[in-house]
Amino acid sequence: MITIEKLNSFGANTAEGLERCFGNEALYLKLVTTIPDDATFERLEKKVAAKDLDGAFEAAHALKGVLGNLSLTPLYTLAVEITELLRNRTQMDYSALLVKFFEKRDELGKLCAE
Repeated sequence: MITIEKLNSFGANTAEGLERCFGNEALYLKLVTTIPDDATFERLEKKVAAKDLDGAFEAAHALKGVLGNLSLTPLYTLAVEITELLRNRTQMDYSALLVKFFEKRDELGKLCAE
């Protein structure tokens, strides 16, 4: 089960995230637990693989917004980097960035499952 303490150790800015949820810890934690299974991660991966930079940008931008609102800083930082590269239509191999991004997502998933 996810806790504020676990999220703090993950590197999340829980004080900021809780503030966005009007101090409702149960709501905040419930929203955080939806992140690891968010289908937008897979959509991002598929769009990048298909070299659909516009579609990949839309997915990355959506994730950036959600991760930022929940102040999940380790994931948000990577989402910002990926989003900005895609915004600029940077032609590159995104696989290393996506691996890091998905590893952080999976780390959060493990914290949620404990």
